Amino acid sequence: MKQFKIAFMALLLCIGVNELNAQDNNNPWAISFGTNAVDFYPTNPGIAGHGSWFNEFSNATDHYNILPAISRFSVGRYITKGLSVEAAGTLNKIENMGDNSVNDLSYFSLDGAVKYDLNNIIGETAWFDPYVTVGGGYTWLEDWDTGTANGGLGANIWFNENIGLNLETKYKHTFESNIVQHFQHSAGIIVRFGGKDTDGDGVYDKHDECVDVFGLKEFNGCPDTDGDGIIDSKDACPTVAGLATLNGCPDTDGDGIADKDDACPNEIGTKENKGCPDTDGDGVVDKDDACPKVAGPKENKGCPWPDTDGDGVADKDDECVNEAGPASNKGCPEMTAEVLKALEGIFKTVYFDLGSANIKPEGFAKLDAVVDIMKKYSGIQYSITSGHADSVGSKKFNQTLSEKRANVVKDYLVSKGIPASKITTEAYGETKAAATNRTSKGRALNRRVEIKLTK
Repeated sequence: MKQFKIAFMALLLCIGVNELNAQDNNNPWAISFGTNAVDFYPTNPGIAGHGSWFNEFSNATDHYNILPAISRFSVGRYITKGLSVEAAGTLNKIENMGDNSVNDLSYFSLDGAVKYDLNNIIGETAWFDPYVTVGGGYTWLEDWDTGTANGGLGANIWFNENIGLNLETKYKHTFESNIVQHFQHSAGIIVRFGGKDTDGDGVYDKHDECVDVFGLKEFNGCPDTDGDGIIDSKDACPTVAGLATLNGCPDTDGDGIADKDDACPNEIGTKENKGCPDTDGDGVVDKDDACPKVAGPKENKGCPWPDTDGDGVADKDDECVNEAGPASNKGCPEMTAEVLKALEGIFKTVYFDLGSANIKPEGFAKLDAVVDIMKKYSGIQYSITSGHADSVGSKKFNQTLSEKRANVVKDYLVSKGIPASKITTEAYGETKAAATNRTSKGRALNRRVEIKLTK
């Protein structure tokens, strides 16, 4: 029987000191130290010097055996759902065995217990933590020893989250021994610890939603770097205070577009324009619009195209920027049939000497008149100069001569400011006579360059 009792006690101690549950609960470990009192009187009715059950239960003066020193030490471990286990050791000197005096008998006990927190039934009371305890142990009194079955009540009164006062009373029932059953009361300081706080922010990992990052208790251990009330993990702008409606980002101009997405954070704009205004509504935002108050195309930086001559044709499309003309003629003035007829006699022909590409003196006046007309109607007029020759000489010679005459006239017009691209040349040699080559007068008329203005 004695071996069974020792084995039972060892089992209780193992339960008390080993982790039965690997949960990371807040402060899962607790140690306590204090004093204890042993009272044999109110537990042994029928024995001389002892009273009936609970008789003079609180008569500390006459019946309690108290060692005035730290005489009790315990280690506890929280399991789950209000349950915890504990291993405890006590020392004492027994002088009162009920009303009977004894000679300072040495008392020593080792106990294991399972405790249940009554707050799980009555509701959380924060600072007051009552419990019931059951378990067993082994007790030595001088040369006697016995196993015990224990049960009792206790309470922890917490001064703060980790430190409190422990008070406990338990009945210890003995087996087949000269040691009779008794009450053991204890009082001491209890310290709970062991909650894991990886980031050191004061929020234990079990309740810390950001275990590896230092945070705030009000945010369950998560940080709010910018202090806007939105934790960093849910804050799209964690270093700048912002609005909850914009996921923690600021909106300086109040246009409903977060600054980080707003191309114009200091000006009220629209979502379509990435937060920028477009005052004139031309599709070019003000910051890129050279004319923000006047609508204009994007190609001209938001400005309307200029129309220098005021003819309604924008300069970019106007081939006669400084002369008014209809859009149908690309902004250039149109030459009427009357003007064309009046000008035919001015520059119909330019004549040359026999066998020569030199212009006759009277021809320069006609060419100058052509220059004036071409400049005035520069946008729509195209000039064709055709060179001709009489029949004197070989056909090959006359063809070459007619080419030279056409190019001489073109070169003169270009020298007066007419673009070379506006003038084309043709040479016909003696093939298109304007008069008979049988007379000197006819041949003189055939040595010519004709200039035509065509649309």
